Amino acid sequence: MTWRRERWSADHSLPIGVTKRAQVGELVRAGDIIAAGATLAGALRIPGARRLGLSPSDLNRELRARVGSDVVAGTVLARVGRRFARSVTAPIDGRLLHITVDGDLYIAPIVDRWTVRATLDGVVSRSDDAIVEIEGDAWCFQGAAAYGPDAIGELTLGVDGPNADLAAARIDVRLGGRIIVGGARVSAEVITRAHACGAAGLVAGGVPPAGLRVVYGDAVTASGSPSRDDRPTVLCLMGFGSGALPQAVYEPFAALAGARAAIHTASARLFVFSAADIGQSETPSPEVGLTEDRPATDVPVESADAETDETDREHEEPAQTEEELTPSASDGSPRG
Repeated sequence: MTWRRERWSADHSLPIGVTKRAQVGELVRAGDIIAAGATLAGALRIPGARRLGLSPSDLNRELRARVGSDVVAGTVLARVGRRFARSVTAPIDGRLLHITVDGDLYIAPIVDRWTVRATLDGVVSRSDDAIVEIEGDAWCFQGAAAYGPDAIGELTLGVDGPNADLAAARIDVRLGGRIIVGGARVSAEVITRAHACGAAGLVAGGVPPAGLRVVYGDAVTASGSPSRDDRPTVLCLMGFGSGALPQAVYEPFAALAGARAAIHTASARLFVFSAADIGQSETPSPEVGLTEDRPATDVPVESADAETDETDREHEEPAQTEEELTPSASDGSPRG
């Protein structure tokens, strides 16, 4: 569990009904729309060639609307003749989907429109009707789980230290559009208030499972993302429950505060777009596990005093057992 700056890739899955998407090689920034489309209802079949007195093979020549285009009720889809013209018009607002071999037309009503935004600054490396993949350089932290739609915004510290829990009173409309770092824990009240104030997302060491159920209910899918995109975005860095962030994890947030950031929900990653030196030490962050529903950190054994004689160290009995070195779930932040 550590911060890393390198080249990353992010896959953006696309719903059915894509109308436009970014092409391979295109440069994008986090927050740019890389795909758009619509959700359609059941299609309606409309007589075409028969109504116009044409053979099915001749219908394409008389079409006035392109297959795949959106039309409104009354739009002329095909027309023949001048003085005694005959035409086929759209009976509803929708999308012209298909022409059958018999010369009939299918139109489906549009029930919703959707967009997908990039979560990385970089270049499009793959683009098809299923996925748009982006590759780019960024600081990244791999979290444990993420809930909600992808979020993009300015990274903002919401607590004064790694042991603190984010208080609902510290969230107001001035934090709208930002990704707030919530320290050790965010509650259901905090998630709800952040969403009401327009915050882009929340990042914290843990979230109580009961709090997630209050906010998301049964909308959480097996992949950890809600089935609807109208819920707040939450990234759990360490797991579920509550636990102070290690200093090696928390301190870089202070250096990166104010930079643009993005939460990629599918991979539970936080990307931060900054060239800042976050002052990482050579020692990696402590490994974090879970004790019941609270994170616990494995603290490395401190080395013996540098002035201790080499011979004495060889015969010295360990002062603590391995069990004594394992902190409880209620311990604070780990020693460096």
